[in-house]
Amino acid sequence: MNSKTIILVKNIYYTFSANFLALFLSSAVILIIPKMIGVADYGYWQLYLFYSSYVGFLHFGWNDGIYLKLGGANYKEIDKAYLQSQFWSLFIFQLLLMTMGVTIFREIITQPEKNIIVNFTLLCMFLVNTRLMLVFILESTNRIREYSKIILWEKLYFSFFILIFLLNGIHRFEILIVADLLGKVITLIYSIYFCRDFIFYKKYKFKFNFLKIYENITIGIKLMVANISSMLIIGVLRLGIERNWDVSTFGKVSLTLSLTSLLMVFINSISIVMFPALRRTDSHSLPKLYFSIKNILTSFLFLSLIIYYPLKIILNLWIPEYSESLRYMALLFPLFVFEAKMSLLINPYFKTLRYEKTLLAINLFTLVLSMILTIVSTFLLNNLTLAILSMTVLMFIRYFIAEMIIATKFKNSFLKDSFLELLLILVFIYSNWYLSTMAAAIVYICFFILVLIIKKIDINNSLLHVKLLSKNK
Repeated sequence: MNSKTIILVKNIYYTFSANFLALFLSSAVILIIPKMIGVADYGYWQLYLFYSSYVGFLHFGWNDGIYLKLGGANYKEIDKAYLQSQFWSLFIFQLLLMTMGVTIFREIITQPEKNIIVNFTLLCMFLVNTRLMLVFILESTNRIREYSKIILWEKLYFSFFILIFLLNGIHRFEILIVADLLGKVITLIYSIYFCRDFIFYKKYKFKFNFLKIYENITIGIKLMVANISSMLIIGVLRLGIERNWDVSTFGKVSLTLSLTSLLMVFINSISIVMFPALRRTDSHSLPKLYFSIKNILTSFLFLSLIIYYPLKIILNLWIPEYSESLRYMALLFPLFVFEAKMSLLINPYFKTLRYEKTLLAINLFTLVLSMILTIVSTFLLNNLTLAILSMTVLMFIRYFIAEMIIATKFKNSFLKDSFLELLLILVFIYSNWYLSTMAAAIVYICFFILVLIIKKIDINNSLLHVKLLSKNK
């Protein structure tokens, strides 16, 4: 292996190790919390997680602009004075925004529980957006080891505080939120320590550089809106469920989504290093590398769906009070396949090709479809099953459009692969909805093996290409 490949493998190892441990801790927390607290409190906890997942909207693309500008840069060569100015400007801006938000929402929201959740969400906004700039700088300049530590430590501290509170008999949703925020406070401090050489850069007197701030926001806002609209595709449907059903139903559906999202941990461990690596890759190698990674990744993702079967059996035994919502996991589990392919493959390629506008257009189009399906499924038909199924349908539509654009760019056919993927997803959903767990597993595995046989030559060629690339580049 050449030096670049070794560095890439090491970065994947760091992020994979950190995310694997984070997966273990997240799994434990996801399984323990609904067992230890009431269904209503769990619903409010999920509502906080839902709100806080959108706080990234409130840096208005500032952090994304820095991420795109620094992608592939050497950390030792970055402009310390420039980054110091950007960090402290963002810090002050987020602090002012949090203070204004608390003041305004105190008068608007009358329900005590939701008022608490909104105030905690605003504090979360300040911590997350401030830390995000530092995390993006570490990630884009290939300091993956430090980045991985921050990801892992947040989960470690959160899990530690949760365990302490629950063992002491404190089972309120507010305590769960406090544990989450404590983890974020500590990892913000760690992030500042890792970036201390420019945050406390003594050769430069801090001042607001409004021109650079505007430049970063202008560059990053398209990517930020694309990311937020991507989250809103599912978020709008979740909001429709929260508005049309009670908070307990919202919590049960959110639990199913949380379980589905667990598998994304493995994908994120690789996707983190993809963008800097692709920025350093020769442009002529990008098309063949794309289809090689796609073939390998697709096989792995559909193999991963087999985890659904033992997971369903274990969860039904562990938390029987959620058995009704676990039935919906059959509809949501395939969502992971399309989310993973967007995260690991489509998004890094779109960023590398500077297709932020295209990514934004795709996400906004899918978001409009999400709004229409939300109105129809929740408010007109009052059909929870249709609302949940719509999430997976929308993720497939978004992926299909993005895949079509890249395949057209690289002059390659994609319809055969898309047909086989859709067939496997339909077999998975239909068999798990109507058949017993054992019968559904047999049916899905048989179809999966059939698709592997059909794709055998493509997969072998892809493995060979990636192997040769690692040796020669």
